[in-house]
Amino acid sequence: MKVVEQIKQPIHEEMELFEKKFHDSMSSRVALLNRISHYIVNRKGKQMRPMFVFLVAKMVSGGSVNERTYRGASVIELIHTATLVHDDVVDDSNRRRGFFSINALWKNKIAVLVGDYLLSKGLLLSIDHEDFDLLKIISVAVREMSEGELLQIEKARRLDITEEVYYEIIRQKTATLIAACCALGACSVEEKPGEVEKMHRFGELIGMAFQIKDDLFDYTDGPIGKPTGIDIKEKKMTLPLIYSLQQADENKRRWIINSVKNHNKDKKRVKELISYVKDSGGLTYAEQKMISFQKEALELLHTYPVSPYRDSLELMVNYVIERKK
Repeated sequence: MKVVEQIKQPIHEEMELFEKKFHDSMSSRVALLNRISHYIVNRKGKQMRPMFVFLVAKMVSGGSVNERTYRGASVIELIHTATLVHDDVVDDSNRRRGFFSINALWKNKIAVLVGDYLLSKGLLLSIDHEDFDLLKIISVAVREMSEGELLQIEKARRLDITEEVYYEIIRQKTATLIAACCALGACSVEEKPGEVEKMHRFGELIGMAFQIKDDLFDYTDGPIGKPTGIDIKEKKMTLPLIYSLQQADENKRRWIINSVKNHNKDKKRVKELISYVKDSGGLTYAEQKMISFQKEALELLHTYPVSPYRDSLELMVNYVIERKK
C-alpha cells in the first residue's frame, strides 16, 4: 500500500464526505466558474492539507469530527487553491501537477478572478457559520504567506539572507499553512487554546522540515540522474547555500554571490557551485536541521495517547522527510 493511502486509512470516510462538501462549496451561478471549478476539483493533488485537519481533529478529540471540521478543511483547501491559481499567474507557469494551469487554459485575467472568487468563498464559508475562531487562524496564515513571499523577493535582490531570515521566510511561506491546518483541526473540536497552539507548532515544525527537504532536492540527483539547480537559476538562497556561504573565505564568498547573481544560467558554473555546496558540508548541515525539526514534531505528537490517528500523523511526519519528490 502506498504511504499516502496508509496515512488516509483512519479518515477514509471523512475524506470521501469532504470531497463532496468541498465540491459543493465551490458552486456558483456562473457557468464558466463552474466549469473551471470542476477542472480544479478533478485535478487535485494528494490532499495533504485536509488530511492534517481531520487527523489532528480525531487525535485531539479521541476520534470524533463535526461540521466545523469539514468547514475548516474546505476553507483551507479553497484558500490554498486560490493561492496556487494566483501563483501560476505570477510565475507565468503553464503546468500544475502535470496538467495545464488555469491561466494556460483561460488566460491571466480569468485566473486572477477565479483565485479571488475562491478566496472570498473560503472567507464567506466561515462567516456564514460564525466560525470566527477558524477564520482568524486562516486569515493570519494568508497574511504570513504573502509576507514570506515578499520577504524572499526583497532578499533575493541583494542575496543577504542569514539563516534566521531564511527560517522566517520558510516559516511564513510554507510552514504557516500546514500549521493553520493542524490548528484548525484542533480548534474545530476543542475549546482549549493551549491545545490549538500546540498543534499549530506541530504543523509549523512539519512545514519547516518539508521546505528544507525541498531545498535539498535542488542538490541531489533528480529523475534525470543529476541535480536540478533550479533554485540557483532562480536566485533563491536556500539553507545548503547559506551555510556554504557562511563557511567560505572572502574570495569564495564573492565567487558564490557572483555565480548566483550573474552566472545562474551557466550550466558549468552552476555545476561547480553545487559541488562546492556538497563539499563544504551544506547538504549535511541542512539535513541535520531538517531532522531536528522532525524530532521536535514527533516529541509533540507523543504527548498524545497512542491511536490510529497519531500513528497516521507520525507516518506523515516521516513521509515529509523521506519522500523522493
